[in-house]
Amino acid sequence: MNFVFVALGGALGAVGRYAISMIPLKTDFPFLTLITNILGAVLIGLIAGMASARQELSPNTVLFWKTGVCGGFTTFSTFSLEAYELFEKGSPILGLVYAVVSVVSCILGIICGKKIAAIFGE
Repeated sequence: MNFVFVALGGALGAVGRYAISMIPLKTDFPFLTLITNILGAVLIGLIAGMASARQELSPNTVLFWKTGVCGGFTTFSTFSLEAYELFEKGSPILGLVYAVVSVVSCILGIICGKKIAAIFGE
């Protein structure tokens, strides 16, 4: 049943992300992605805060919103929450390392993926 909650939330999050991408704003800076990531971070922070402060939120509700909606909307929100939690738990160095390694590794992953695609595209 957990998969159903995640799937339904994920669909809602993906549709939300797509809706934002349809806003007719064309610039060199990816404002819409930035807005999506910030909104996702606010939403996952709200859910995490409510889940820890209120025990009446069911695990399925948290799964639907946190993993499903936020995961479908932007996985950057999950990354941001995890980095924040490392800082919050008194591990600022680990939080910083996680943030830097995540961003740099993902950019390198994009480069690798594009190179692999170019090889197979020839």
